[in-house]
Amino acid sequence: MNSLERRLQLGLVLSMLLLMGLFWLVGYQSLRHLTEEFIVSRLEHDAESLLRVISSNPERLLQQQVDPIFNQPFSGHYYLILFNDGRKITSRSLWDYSLDISRLTPGESRHLHRPGPFGQQLLVLVEGFRKQGMEFTLAVTEDLTPIEAQRNRFTRNFALLALLGVITLLVIQRIVVRRSFRRLEPIKEDIQHLEHGELERLSEDVPSEILPLVREFNHLLQLLSQRIERSRNALGNLAHALKGPLNLLQHYFNEQKTAPTTELQQARTQVKRISQLMERELKRARMAGMNLSSRRFNPATDLPDLINVLNSIHHQRHLKIQYKLSDDISPFGDHEDMLELLGNLLDNACKWANSTVKCAVMNNSGQITITVEDDGPGLSDKEIGTLTGRGIRLDETKDGYGLGLAIVKDITNLYSGKIAFERSAELGGLKVTVLLRQLA
Repeated sequence: MNSLERRLQLGLVLSMLLLMGLFWLVGYQSLRHLTEEFIVSRLEHDAESLLRVISSNPERLLQQQVDPIFNQPFSGHYYLILFNDGRKITSRSLWDYSLDISRLTPGESRHLHRPGPFGQQLLVLVEGFRKQGMEFTLAVTEDLTPIEAQRNRFTRNFALLALLGVITLLVIQRIVVRRSFRRLEPIKEDIQHLEHGELERLSEDVPSEILPLVREFNHLLQLLSQRIERSRNALGNLAHALKGPLNLLQHYFNEQKTAPTTELQQARTQVKRISQLMERELKRARMAGMNLSSRRFNPATDLPDLINVLNSIHHQRHLKIQYKLSDDISPFGDHEDMLELLGNLLDNACKWANSTVKCAVMNNSGQITITVEDDGPGLSDKEIGTLTGRGIRLDETKDGYGLGLAIVKDITNLYSGKIAFERSAELGGLKVTVLLRQLA
């Protein structure tokens, strides 16, 4: 369970159930103790009343005035007197039912629970006495069944009230938690803006519990920005430092009047290649420094812009560059990565095409499939096998150098994708298919 809201709700549910269960148990035990103590006090009064009429002739209890309830059969109020000489006197209300009571020594007192007639639950006060030379045990009882019924009714009502309270608190807690988490929505929006390059840092107007995390995140963003800036400046400084000597070397080779030797021609080619590589890396450094955080590539808007740039570059050839997008296509991947990937594929296709270049970006169950094909001369199987080798160029008459498709391969690997080359069945030239699996 990764949802913090659900964890809070589950924790509150368990806490409330445990708390209400504890309240119910304590309340039930307290109520039971209170009622039994009250009944015991009444039984003590009954015992004192009976002791006043006991004399040297205990049988007088049958003639003495006692509470009429002790004469009502099975009233729930009973007494039993056990003498040490074996005599026993019981109330008329007990009729012929026998209570299981043990004799006590004088001064002893006990509270007992005993079953009574017709399923009655009796609370029994048993005390040992010595009076007028006689030792006896007096037991006075009262039926707890009516009080138990009231007590059970109270516990049921309490349980229902506790359950209603738990449900009410859960509803309130759910509302409070959702409103509290709603304060995190601005952070989510800031991260989305940050992802699209619209912000440079997160707002610190957040709950105090989240503020340290936001501040640490902003600190990391600042460090990353500084490192990117230093890297860009270092690459720029290096490129500018090398540009002067390279220009001198190129000027030297261009000023040679004699026919260039093979070694001189190779040196001229390598100097030119170094110059091109330096310009490319300098451009990539500038692009990396333009945005602190990458934003998603939006095919609906970014691909037409890229095609317009390519049309401007190759305007003299009057190429027809067509593109097709899925209806459910949405922004994916890093903006600069996808621009470089598509830019290299389309630029290579434009260099080899006779008149037509086609590009398609399709969404296949969450996977992005990019295809670029042209109507150029196409390639042999052997040439296709060497396409992604870094630094390899198939035709020295074409402008550019062999890093393009190698970079495409690197970006494809970065997104756990695949790249495939084949002959275009529709246009006859080269067809490149890129499958991107990881777009997070």
